[in-house]
Amino acid sequence: MKKRSAGILMYRCNNDLPEVLLAHPGGPYYRNKDRGVWSIPKGEFDDTEKPQDAAIREFKEELGTGIAGDLIELHPVVQKSGKQVLAWAVKGDLDPSTIQSNTFPLEWPPGSGKIQQFAEIDRVEWLSITAAKEKIIAGQVPLLDELSKLLENN
Repeated sequence: MKKRSAGILMYRCNNDLPEVLLAHPGGPYYRNKDRGVWSIPKGEFDDTEKPQDAAIREFKEELGTGIAGDLIELHPVVQKSGKQVLAWAVKGDLDPSTIQSNTFPLEWPPGSGKIQQFAEIDRVEWLSITAAKEKIIAGQVPLLDELSKLLENN
């Protein structure tokens, strides 16, 4: 079975221009990478959990805060890896300096035998949709396009 992730695309309007909240992955592999590695806050789930519940859980785990508001289901996308991403948009506001991500263990440096803890998300930023398209994983760009169309029609 292909891996599936569920996530939340939080958005806000700043001077009538939409902005989205994207997350930069933590850990040493992504430390010096920027373009094409950002993502919506998301994570994997299995058949024991409803996708929307997984999206809400992952947002809380990765950012340390819950969400409130009406969730708008977006069309699923498939990333280059083959992973399917199910996503929901929600209007909200969050101070990026307040995030508290969960951590994961990793042997670092490789082969050292030393296990270190790294934040799953090392930072989040509010970005215009244009700027977000340059930073987000290519397979998630359609989520930004769909949100843009939804906001234009409202």
